[in-house]
Amino acid sequence: MTDTSLTLAQMATNVLTTADGRAKTALSHRYAAQWFAYRRDDAPEIAVGTAAPPLHPARPDQPELRNPRDVPKRKPGTEVGRKALLHAVAHIELNAVDLHWDLIARFSHVPMPLGFFDDWVQSADEESKHFNLMCDCLENLGSHYGELPAHAGMWRAAEDTADDLMGRLAVVPMVLEARGLDVTPGMIEVFKKANLTEAVEALTLIYAEEVGHVAYGAKWFNFLCGRDGLDPKEEFHKLVRRYFHGALKPPFNEEKRAEAGIPPDFYWPLSDQIRPLPGWS
Repeated sequence: MTDTSLTLAQMATNVLTTADGRAKTALSHRYAAQWFAYRRDDAPEIAVGTAAPPLHPARPDQPELRNPRDVPKRKPGTEVGRKALLHAVAHIELNAVDLHWDLIARFSHVPMPLGFFDDWVQSADEESKHFNLMCDCLENLGSHYGELPAHAGMWRAAEDTADDLMGRLAVVPMVLEARGLDVTPGMIEVFKKANLTEAVEALTLIYAEEVGHVAYGAKWFNFLCGRDGLDPKEEFHKLVRRYFHGALKPPFNEEKRAEAGIPPDFYWPLSDQIRPLPGWS
């Protein structure tokens, strides 16, 4: 089935207004396939169009969303803690699906090359896969997404940057998703020690693909800075200070951040610590 009468922005809004996680990601996969079929000239034309996305995406009744301070701390050395960690990643990935479709719908009126939309459709499609991988891991451990409480603050960055495309790119892929590059290797080690091969393989795939999502953010942020004659580093610092609540926290995965196109002088000046000199521990 194809939705040839829908614009890409309308497709994005349909994903945002679908509550169930599995249904949301199935629709996300379907729309991504249709968009890329059109881009290969194998399908009727799909316009980017415009839409009026909701300020908040639809969500299932569970998990219960709590203030970040009220979400129980995870102890990854235990079975309960490992389930909680997978649940937290699933929640992050579901939010990421919505964040990428929201980026498309909310800023579809901004004149951008079609490659901009290609990148975020690709990201949304991959985040959909990541959510389902985490759900599969949870179910194989006798749990499911929604069983545990989750962080209620993850959509704040989207609300704060609802009218600022450059702010959205700075804070979501270049700060929040870049943080995933810092912490995922440690999570992979947790599941290696527990001999949970499925979780290790899923997180390893997520880690590899998240580099691309951060890179898309850096690419289009630099594109917009170039188009507007702005210094990317200065603009990044200004926007992160405006929209991100708190300092960036080391340790930073400098290798993967560099691979994604974010040099150290972008994030270290925003850190709550002084960058160590080479060779210091």
